[in-house]
Amino acid sequence: MELRVWREMLDPYYFAVEELLVKFRNLQKEFHDSNQYCPIEEVQGRVKSISSILDKVQKKQYELGDVEDKIEDIAGIRIICQFKEDIDKVVSLIKNRTDMTLKSEKDYIRNPKSSGYQSYHMILYYDVNMVTETKTIQVEIQIRTMGMNFWATIEHSLQYKYKRNIPEHIKERLLNTARAVVNLDEEMSTVRDEIMDAQNAFTIKDRLVSDILKNIQGLFRVANTREVMKIQDEFYKVYQNGNVEQLKHFSKQLDIITEGYRAQNLS
Repeated sequence: MELRVWREMLDPYYFAVEELLVKFRNLQKEFHDSNQYCPIEEVQGRVKSISSILDKVQKKQYELGDVEDKIEDIAGIRIICQFKEDIDKVVSLIKNRTDMTLKSEKDYIRNPKSSGYQSYHMILYYDVNMVTETKTIQVEIQIRTMGMNFWATIEHSLQYKYKRNIPEHIKERLLNTARAVVNLDEEMSTVRDEIMDAQNAFTIKDRLVSDILKNIQGLFRVANTREVMKIQDEFYKVYQNGNVEQLKHFSKQLDIITEGYRAQNLS
């Protein structure tokens, strides 16, 4: 197959990965903007290289003309979660979407591979709107925790180094570390509520500070500079106390002041 033909074939997969990255990151933003806990911690994406595709063709003894039908993971999205419980939530979110269709799924978390590998795999059909046509392609989505992802990344590197013939003593160590990842995820689940509370508190405080500074910056354009400097100094005092409730009160009072100046400018 000529290089030009490979590029033409792979273009829709690149477009799909870029579109899906934007969609899942927008989903993250929607959760955050509505002050809800987001089950998605990080989103990654890639398109298989030509050499990786050829390796799989050779290993599986596929015909080159069957590449797009037989190889389901040319386009790949990886979704990283903080907690094991988040994985089912992400799976449900994906299944409820109307812009992608589920083809198949494999749960390697409840049923890990013999190597210790854990992840939730979904194969989706996704439509890419090209200039001349709409092309439906297959996309693999892997959903896993940060611990699972760390383990899988190391295992993948070792598979590449040893050309999928990892020595038995290293396999045993990998299996032991996989069990450690399971224990880690279970321990993290026991303190999940406390971690989420801490993260939510930080997010609320961060947004309050951002809104307050934005209002103060706006006041410099419409109010007396000396008065705004006094408001700014008062904010710094409240901020140093580290009390979120005081910040909320200050923010509400500042909103009232800001609205007052806006009304004056409109009259």
